[in-house]
Amino acid sequence: MLEHLTKETFKEKVFNFEVNTEWKFEGTTPCMIDFYADWCGPCKMIAPVLEELQKEYGDDLVIYKVNTENERELSAIFGIQSIPSLLFVPVDGQPQMAMGALPKSTFEKAIADVLNVKKPTVN
Repeated sequence: MLEHLTKETFKEKVFNFEVNTEWKFEGTTPCMIDFYADWCGPCKMIAPVLEELQKEYGDDLVIYKVNTENERELSAIFGIQSIPSLLFVPVDGQPQMAMGALPKSTFEKAIADVLNVKKPTVN
């Protein structure tokens, strides 16, 4: 089960925008943040893909969810205008946003390229 973030948990685990003006990741593990809404069809389509990715990557990657209906302030801070929107947050460097219901292979490429996380090999 993916962890849902509120404004408070977002500030603790990802970015404390009330203290920092420059981007400073609060976590120690690269993460993806899914900005979604319960009524959004494409959001529902990628939800099982994100669950699958979390299982496959285990402790090397954290996937969070932010409900844009409940967390309007977070959505506004990141300029979310269409959902799903996914924020890829590396430990070092700037986060990057992707929009739309992307195929699993595109997520895997972004996880490798943006987050620098390699897919664990299964023996």
